[in-house]
Amino acid sequence: VQFVESGGGLVQPGGSLTLSCVGSGFAFGGFSMRWYRQAPGKERELVAVIGNSGEYTNYADSVKGRFTISRDNWKSTVYLRMNNLRSEDTGRYYCMCPAYTSWGQGTQVTVRG
Repeated sequence: VQFVESGGGLVQPGGSLTLSCVGSGFAFGGFSMRWYRQAPGKERELVAVIGNSGEYTNYADSVKGRFTISRDNWKSTVYLRMNNLRSEDTGRYYCMCPAYTSWGQGTQVTVRG
């Protein structure tokens, strides 16, 4: 089971980014997926969850109304659209499937003016 995240970068406050994560080695469409992030010196935190069909989503309070999780099961890909980014959104973002223990390398998001 592998996850490859991409789409991070440096963005100014108020800007937007879309992260992508391709999963492989398992039946992607049969499982829920999650996005986590980890800021320097802090524990990894759950950001967003999506059910296997995409109908169920849930978000951390800190990102509600700004982030949108979605998925394309044909492409084995989960996305995280991030709008109105803030400096506190800075961190390394990871996707994972809760049924497995694998983690990818993550993608770095830096929000700085």
